[in-house]
Amino acid sequence: MYAQMVDTGVRSVKDAAAMTPEEQAFQARIDADVKVEPKDWMPEHYRRTLIRQIQQHAHSEIVGMLPEGNWVTRAPTLKRKAILMAKIQDEGGHGLYLYSAAETLGVSRDDLIADLHAGRVKYSSIFNYPTLTWADIGAIGWLVDGAAIMNQVPLQRTSYGPYARAMVRICKEESFHQRQGYEIMMHLAQGTPEQKRMAQDALDRWWQPSLMMFGPPDADSVHSAQSMQWKIKLLSNDELRQRFVDQTVPQADYLGLTVPDPQLRWNAERGHYDFGPIDWREFYDVLKGNGPCNRDRIRTRVKAWEDGAWVREAAVAHAEKRAARKAA
Repeated sequence: MYAQMVDTGVRSVKDAAAMTPEEQAFQARIDADVKVEPKDWMPEHYRRTLIRQIQQHAHSEIVGMLPEGNWVTRAPTLKRKAILMAKIQDEGGHGLYLYSAAETLGVSRDDLIADLHAGRVKYSSIFNYPTLTWADIGAIGWLVDGAAIMNQVPLQRTSYGPYARAMVRICKEESFHQRQGYEIMMHLAQGTPEQKRMAQDALDRWWQPSLMMFGPPDADSVHSAQSMQWKIKLLSNDELRQRFVDQTVPQADYLGLTVPDPQLRWNAERGHYDFGPIDWREFYDVLKGNGPCNRDRIRTRVKAWEDGAWVREAAVAHAEKRAARKAA
């Protein structure tokens, strides 16, 4: 989900004979599951791919704060508000960990943010949908964070050390977020008929976008093979999507909610759920900037960045003053 359309810059996977001696040694290290660290030699395309993926991941965390932030002032109870604020704060922290990991590859955080604001780099398509009711907050926790966990747990074993280590804490916190969302959905599903209808409506609207989070089908994901050879990515889009469906459908059944897919069936022979087609036209349209909230999300992020300029400037001035005192 954090490598939606990430370009590795490599059109086909090299075999050993086509690699330079340095590339062969690097691949041998990857194959032996030895982590790559910032000062180690690495192919330029590996470095660029990591920057793009980690950057997209970080952007997704901070843009992902916005749909939920929409409900902070409207949460139904003080307890719900406190939990939601803590969750949003966690997402901001995740973004900071990931920007720090990207900076170890020789890029500046300001440049990463500028790429986001200029539309040169994407974030996860899921965050371009509106949160219309309180049930949407539950659906985001249950489905969106559930999909995130499905993707992020393998990333704890990704080949780049700083990225892998950042994922350890992120995964622990995302697990809490998923449980928090499911608990909201459970209360609604077990509440009044109107509350249960609200929960079902949220599931109906968020199901397909959640499946799209894992990226296009493997056959259309032309850069996945190289990312998997480098072990930046450990499981394919379709594998992750299938795992998500297999895990989530029983959870929906427990809630008494219906997954909005008439073709959804348990396939005993495969040991997995079969599910209907995904509207990939919508996915690509959202990625192009034509989703319900694309423009609003970027406009809000740009405003927040500009409004916070004085804080950044003050922090730099304070650091320079402290450094000058020490040098005196």
